[in-house]
Amino acid sequence: MGKIRVAALGGGEEKEQKRRADARRQTKKSKKEKVEGVGMKGGERVAVIEGTEINPEFKKLVEEVESGETPEESKKQKSKKQKKGRERSKRYKNIAGLVDKTKLYPLAEAVILVKKTSLTRFDGTVELHVNLNPASIGEKGDFRGSVTLPHGTGREVRVAIADDALVAAIEAGKIDFDVLVAHPSMMSKLAKVAKTLGPKGLMPNPKNGTISENPEKRAKELAHGQVNFKAEPGNPIVHMPVGKISFEDEKLTANVTAIFTAIGNNKILRATLAATMGPGVKIVVS
Repeated sequence: MGKIRVAALGGGEEKEQKRRADARRQTKKSKKEKVEGVGMKGGERVAVIEGTEINPEFKKLVEEVESGETPEESKKQKSKKQKKGRERSKRYKNIAGLVDKTKLYPLAEAVILVKKTSLTRFDGTVELHVNLNPASIGEKGDFRGSVTLPHGTGREVRVAIADDALVAAIEAGKIDFDVLVAHPSMMSKLAKVAKTLGPKGLMPNPKNGTISENPEKRAKELAHGQVNFKAEPGNPIVHMPVGKISFEDEKLTANVTAIFTAIGNNKILRATLAATMGPGVKIVVS
């Protein structure tokens, strides 16, 4: 009497069984086959004949068959790997232990702690992260402004003023500036290179103050530490560089104070100071 195959009700399970059976057959075909002959030990030799290639659509099932895992178990293993977070280094954990996450530090003390907990071997950047009060910035959440940092950010800002020669250089693919300032009369000429400047965030814009009736004066302001800031789209958060780890404590303190004044202390819910690679230090906003 031949074998009796029992088909489960519902096509899904039967199809899955069929696919797994096909995968087993593919596995058997792909395994290497041994042939005995004359050889090294006692006149025995083993030659290897390669099998056929496995159909790509069965590769995943083949792995499951050989490992003994069901599709559900395989999914669980993947979800566990995804949920497993990034493991911090021992050095980072030791450094982070110096910061009390429940404490608000006075600004001067926070600056010292941020420099102490910086993990970079180069002159890292000190960043300020400000959570704004949603009620104070309106429903649109389009909060922006500018501030002149007394001691700059520690990064040289290359400011250019738009003219005919610069437009020609941009058309030729040469861009050697970080900020572009333009007189309103130049905007029609800059329209020709808008597709080049726009994606790089270099197109002059009245919102960030790079279109000015006096571009020479505006260029000097931007070159001497004036920076723009704005809240993230949909999130009342502002991120800003305030200097370098190599800055003196007083310079970093003065830069942060200038930003608080420009934003307005009454609009700030909380603020955190951190190095490029280092734990955040919550600071008192007064």
